[in-house]
Amino acid sequence: MPLKLSLKPGETFVVNGAVVRNGDRRGVLLLENQARVLREKDILHPRDATTPATRAYFSVMQMYLLGEVDGPVHSQAAESLASLLATCEDDDARSAVLEISADVACSNLYRALSRCRRLLADGEADAA
Repeated sequence: MPLKLSLKPGETFVVNGAVVRNGDRRGVLLLENQARVLREKDILHPRDATTPATRAYFSVMQMYLLGEVDGPVHSQAAESLASLLATCEDDDARSAVLEISADVACSNLYRALSRCRRLLADGEADAA
């Protein structure tokens, strides 16, 4: 089943590392095979990675966009997740970070990103 992206005018997204911008009209894009896709609203810029939670999200996002499951990017993600875990003050946040870490370890990076987004939205681990 293809992935259907409904795009706003001028909306940016990334497909397998390539930054793509929609034209001046609404558009629909169908991706017929596996691809690493991230919409503009889910892209975090380096300058915005200022807390342990946003640094963890940024690291996992880089792994996802680059398609890397080991090496320096993986090490950076592991370090940022460990730092995030150290700042967690409640069991729910700790549990969420451990689930993200497990997803990263299993190379399920899109799920890890989704869990990171939920953690950021809940504000559970962004106290530092």
